Amino acid sequence: MSLLETSAGVIAYDERGEGQPLVMLPSGAHSRHDFDQLRELLAPRFRSIALDWPAHGDSPPGAGAASAMAFADAAEALVEAVAPDGAVVVGNSVGGFAAARLALRRPELVRGLVLVDAGGFAPHSPLVRVFCALMSRPGFLRRFYPAFARRYMRPRTEADRRALDAAVATTREDPGLRTVSELWASFVAPEHDLRAEAGSIAAPSLVVWGRRDPVIPLRIGKKVAASIPGAELVVLDAGHVPYATDPEGFASALVPFADAAFATVAGETV
Repeated sequence: MSLLETSAGVIAYDERGEGQPLVMLPSGAHSRHDFDQLRELLAPRFRSIALDWPAHGDSPPGAGAASAMAFADAAEALVEAVAPDGAVVVGNSVGGFAAARLALRRPELVRGLVLVDAGGFAPHSPLVRVFCALMSRPGFLRRFYPAFARRYMRPRTEADRRALDAAVATTREDPGLRTVSELWASFVAPEHDLRAEAGSIAAPSLVVWGRRDPVIPLRIGKKVAASIPGAELVVLDAGHVPYATDPEGFASALVPFADAAFATVAGETV
């Protein structure tokens, strides 16, 4: 495990394997260990790098209030530090928002973009605003999160159950509880809405969605794939964290996509 100082605070991350870099950004309340089984399936030609968000996993509390935008800044700092020539960036939920924003802001750092049940592409309807307001209250979040996490995880595997337990533990007490509640408050900020910019994403893009995700449903995933030029949509029989539920299925989509992305230099296949 290594540590990196970012504007959002110190973040923990680890690297496995050698070769072309794959940077993995988890969902809020979740840790880098959600990717463990997927990472075991990757060919040795890949170097996988996964982070813990501030106050998640092995990362200490963050600097200032947590937000999706601050997390995206931390992800940008990580990719710049560990893969300055660019990486395939895999992001789930708030990690998907961070990955997409990075592809828009720093396209030279994103050789390929993999959006997994990604945030930042759903309309901020009145219902969404009310739900985010409730989830931003630490007391409500602590009580509601265990049932909420079971619903969005739709756990079937041991990896699912480990991810669920870790996410619930993160929201039991500060600093994780405070961080996740602040994160939810940020989801209705105008800066969290990438829909108008999605058409400007130039990186090769793979959109992977869980068919049974109740939080960011598949209809959003289909719109995301349709809005990004050339994006491919892969649907897995899973909830919000499909790489934990079906790592084999996820790897079967990720590996050829990453191979193709790394074989492309300056828009020409080599």
